[in-house]
Amino acid sequence: METFPIAPAATRALWIVPLLLAVILVPVVVLLGGTLVGARAARFEVSQAGLRLHGDWYGRTIPSGQIRGEDARRVDFAAEPELAPKWRTMGTGLPGYQAGWFRLRNGEKALLYLTDRRRAVYVPTAAGYSLLLSPADPDRFLSAVRALAR
Repeated sequence: METFPIAPAATRALWIVPLLLAVILVPVVVLLGGTLVGARAARFEVSQAGLRLHGDWYGRTIPSGQIRGEDARRVDFAAEPELAPKWRTMGTGLPGYQAGWFRLRNGEKALLYLTDRRRAVYVPTAAGYSLLLSPADPDRFLSAVRALAR
């Protein structure tokens, strides 16, 4: 029996492996890092100008004229399962953290910053989507959002 070892690969060809890893892994690490920082630092600011969502990649300001504060309410997903997120269209879906664009079970488009489903607040807008948020103090947040409608 004769054994023949494989011919050594050209050194130049092996450099593509770390290059590919860097091209793929660096953006993934940056995206995950931004998501984790956003999950810990997200906040919601209500002012006469509107509702400002600070967080990861999906933060924005919704002008007060587009917020339907009179229809904002706390959500109990057991009583209103149609408001539960169903499909993530562009966002983050980690255990205990959903952020970004989702479709709700009723088909509605929604922007989520949802961490605690027991503190979920539903805020419809006149911009073609709703918000599902988890503020630390949902009742105080609702009061502030409803004050925009007056």
